[in-house]
Amino acid sequence: MNDSAPERHRLAELLAQNGALTSLWLRAAVEAVPREVFLDPGVFLDEGGSWRPVTAVGTHPAEWLEIAYSYDTLTTQLNGHLTADRVSDPVEGIPTSSSTTPATVVGMIESLDLETGHRVLEIGTGTGYSSALMCHYLGEDNVTTVEVDPEVAGRADAALETVGFSTWTVTGDGLLGYPRNAPYDRVISTCAVRRIPHTWVRQTKPGGVILSTVGSWPYGTGLARVTVDDNGTAEGRIIGRSSFMQARAQAVVPVAGDLSARTAYADSERETKAPPTMLDEWMPAFLAQLAAPGAQLVRAARSDGTKLLYVFDPERESFAQFIADGDAWTVRQGGAVALWDEIEEALVAWQHAGSPDIDTVRLRITAGSHTYWIDGNPSLRWEHRLA
Repeated sequence: MNDSAPERHRLAELLAQNGALTSLWLRAAVEAVPREVFLDPGVFLDEGGSWRPVTAVGTHPAEWLEIAYSYDTLTTQLNGHLTADRVSDPVEGIPTSSSTTPATVVGMIESLDLETGHRVLEIGTGTGYSSALMCHYLGEDNVTTVEVDPEVAGRADAALETVGFSTWTVTGDGLLGYPRNAPYDRVISTCAVRRIPHTWVRQTKPGGVILSTVGSWPYGTGLARVTVDDNGTAEGRIIGRSSFMQARAQAVVPVAGDLSARTAYADSERETKAPPTMLDEWMPAFLAQLAAPGAQLVRAARSDGTKLLYVFDPERESFAQFIADGDAWTVRQGGAVALWDEIEEALVAWQHAGSPDIDTVRLRITAGSHTYWIDGNPSLRWEHRLA
């Protein structure tokens, strides 16, 4: 492990120069914890449509360390089971576990404002690297980390043991937290959730902080930082953009099948007030998820190459289909709700408010509801009731 010391120091210096790393204790952790140990048995490198497996065994040590200390997210599992040691040639697949880019890892830990003696609950152990960074400062008994995938949890636990941390590595549904070690001073989620579970709030001390990416799209999601009060309510704001894999229990099943059948019966047709192409932008995509939490944006194409654009809400059996006519767009809507009306209202109100960025969004979590709003804009307020 000493062989990687120069790379660890170089990574810490780069993170500090880029403003992601500011705390002396966290810099010491980055310089001490060998990231390569947490990449066993290997990684998949994106080759534009396929993934090339790379393992420490069979790779020149210098090349392996260069990969391990790159500034990128490194995919460690595909399709919920495939690891790099099980294949030799490039493969296709969907990433289901990874070692997140170091800038994101340390940036989120910095946002926790950790202090000596704090007890932390981490949702989504992944490789265990972020757990190790926190253990280095807080001590292994003060960090509890929960991972839903038994194989991923096992590898992370072995890596943590290798670097000297016998912490609480739990296999289970992180959405339920881990009541046995509660209450916690901090809760951090390294997966995205549709909404922050109130179970996390219940397991956090008054004055404690919860940090999690919220949203269900692969983009247009925000990093929420909320503080828990004495009444079991948590309030805070979105502190920036953030993108993580979805919690597996909440993973969205993509709309598939015969799209023409799904959109056969429209109840209305009109010209849009806001173009659906706005949903390609981060903040409008986030607003769409607030206005219509079950919505999915679907792109398709006809056999002649004509591009098709839809928004679906499978649970409410509703759709919006968009038809381009030059610079104008027509929307066909059908189902239980006028789906595009809900989203478009939010987009138009946002534009009229001067198009504020995602860090202006505030949120409050209670046992019965989740409320989002932008101060000074009563039309930009959404309450999602749980019952």
